[in-house]
Amino acid sequence: MEENLKRLNKFIGETGYCSRREADKIIEQGRVTINGIVPELGTKVSPNDEVRIDGKLIHDRKEKPVYLAFNKPTGIECTTNLDVRYNIVDFINYPTRIFPIGRLDKASEGLIFMTNDGDIVNKILRARNNHEKEYTVTVNKLITDRFIDKMSNGIPILDTVTRKCKVEKISATTFKIILTQGLNRQIRRMCEYLGYEVTALKRIRIINISLDIPVGRYRDLTDAEIKELNELIEPSSKTEEASLPKPEAPKRRNEFIKRDDPRFKKKGDY
Repeated sequence: MEENLKRLNKFIGETGYCSRREADKIIEQGRVTINGIVPELGTKVSPNDEVRIDGKLIHDRKEKPVYLAFNKPTGIECTTNLDVRYNIVDFINYPTRIFPIGRLDKASEGLIFMTNDGDIVNKILRARNNHEKEYTVTVNKLITDRFIDKMSNGIPILDTVTRKCKVEKISATTFKIILTQGLNRQIRRMCEYLGYEVTALKRIRIINISLDIPVGRYRDLTDAEIKELNELIEPSSKTEEASLPKPEAPKRRNEFIKRDDPRFKKKGDY
């Protein structure tokens, strides 16, 4: 909507980065991008646009950074497309625009971060950064020593071989696995290669944050958690090729999700 648009120099000025006059200079110098495109003077931006100066994402200082830990239920899709039934954005129903960091399969549950901070998304998602993600997995038959050994040392899937990882047997049909990469449906594909079917999959940790909330609930990360997380990901590269998810254009469907669905919980109801 027109009333939500701001001239680019005004937007930059309101972030505290520099004055509007100085903003005009850096726009003319080609140092500013909007959604990856170098704009002209006088261009207007919306709250959903990604504005960068010298490659660094800048935020409206009126918008407080949001960092949430969410325990995603099964059946919820990690998409910002509001046309998708049971999408994660509608499920959480947060008052400001946020998006997930990475993905968790619709059939899986567990920890996922939600944020409005594109820089932290870039750092966490870059595969070369080797950030740990821990899961508990239940399969359809008895786990053998061979299964643990094969899973630990690499499985050929998706035209590559998975990185060596830590795998520990918990019970006859349940194991724990710590990955440092995120191939599509990686754990399920690894198990399938060895003749096993995953019957339940839960992510219980991302880097330094462990799952400690009920299914369907979320909480803010504490200042201490955010500080430690930033310290752990600080060596990570921030580049334009990083896997920053571009939120799909919000499209409202005619049939909204029914809030009396028992899977849906009120925001903040712990």
